[in-house]
Amino acid sequence: MIRFDPMKIASFLFLLLFLVSCENKTTQQKSNIETTLRDEDPFTLPDLPKEMEFCGQKINLEDEDIHERLDKELLVNAYYHSATIQAMKRANRYFPMIEKILKENGIPEDFKYLAVIESGLIQAVSPAGAQGFWQFMPGTAKEHDLSMNTEVDERLNIEKSTYAACDYLKYANDTLKDWILAAASYNRGIGGVRSDMRWQYTNNYFDTHMNSETGRYVYRILAVKLIFENPSEYGYAIKEAELYKPFQTKTVKVKESILNLAEWAVAQGFNYKIVRKLNPWILGNKLTVKNKEYTLLLPIESFNLKPYASYK
Repeated sequence: MIRFDPMKIASFLFLLLFLVSCENKTTQQKSNIETTLRDEDPFTLPDLPKEMEFCGQKINLEDEDIHERLDKELLVNAYYHSATIQAMKRANRYFPMIEKILKENGIPEDFKYLAVIESGLIQAVSPAGAQGFWQFMPGTAKEHDLSMNTEVDERLNIEKSTYAACDYLKYANDTLKDWILAAASYNRGIGGVRSDMRWQYTNNYFDTHMNSETGRYVYRILAVKLIFENPSEYGYAIKEAELYKPFQTKTVKVKESILNLAEWAVAQGFNYKIVRKLNPWILGNKLTVKNKEYTLLLPIESFNLKPYASYK
């Protein structure tokens, strides 16, 4: 005959009631959190505009395919905070120079965003071997008079590589008769863009099926433009004091070889570190000058450094 212990039964019932109560409480807390998140709606992007412009050309965002492709790139970039915030900070430093060079060369200002998606405005190196703000491959760099040897790599010279990018974009636009196609060609090549349109019987980027990278390329530029021009709408509130300031520099013409850049830097009143920071295209501690002169950037004011030996 089975005997039931009243105390054990009571303990079991108490434990069961406690667990049910905890579950109800957890469910209610979860519901409250979901309600709060829904009310605050922190992950909702603003509605895309019905149209936007790139290089003076209107982009029809009421087209379902265009709308969805741009929406995807907005989600990727708007919520990639670590990279996007840093790019915004750097843009304050480098955009003024890039905008000036673009304007001098008759290139629409919107192409500054191409540099952002190519490199994030750092001296990036791609697995394929492209380098710099504008990600020039070695062969293309030489076509645009960017010097490369064991001592210098002018793909890393921001000013010179921006002029080289302008040369390419002007030629691409002259050939393709369209700035958006010129932008796509920066990734696909002029021949690739023309070939894709030819066999598909199209005449613009948005109607042409391209490989996955080029198919996203212009939309990435458009997404960055929207975010950079409307940061608060996409959840970014960077204070002016947090932006990186442009370097205050002067130029120095170098007509003779520098055998020891560190010694040369100290003689100018600076240090090797700041010379390399302002001139990342110099690859080491030596600069050989042959049949040309180099222009180096230095801070406007000297550091008044003491020689290392004086600290011993």
